[in-house]
Amino acid sequence: MITCNILTPNGPYRTIETDSLLFNTIDGERGLLEHHMPITLVLDIGKMVTVENGQKKIYAISGGVVYFEKGIARICVNSIESKEEIDAERARKAKERADERIHSNDSNIDIKRAEIALKKALNRISISSYN
Repeated sequence: MITCNILTPNGPYRTIETDSLLFNTIDGERGLLEHHMPITLVLDIGKMVTVENGQKKIYAISGGVVYFEKGIARICVNSIESKEEIDAERARKAKERADERIHSNDSNIDIKRAEIALKKALNRISISSYN
């Protein structure tokens, strides 16, 4: 069993016990099992999949870092929401706002920031509709 301590800038999110972890990293999708060698992973905007009490759970994450050693994963993320916590309507509105910013001709718009906001919104929408 892997113990996951999940932290956000707002403080602890939760501690979970899982049989396995799956992440989107900057190098692609990576998985961890209990006896994996020590590793540090840089997380990308994407999903985190766990198996908690025999049930698959999916979370939307917006980047961060995982430190794994001796069956303990310390997961520091910018933000995290389980599929059940995602407000799909709010995510759709965030997508629309980001699209508008990207396609505006306003020179004061930070396009890179708008593109990141769009990627986060699309990730949340994708996770909320995941079966």
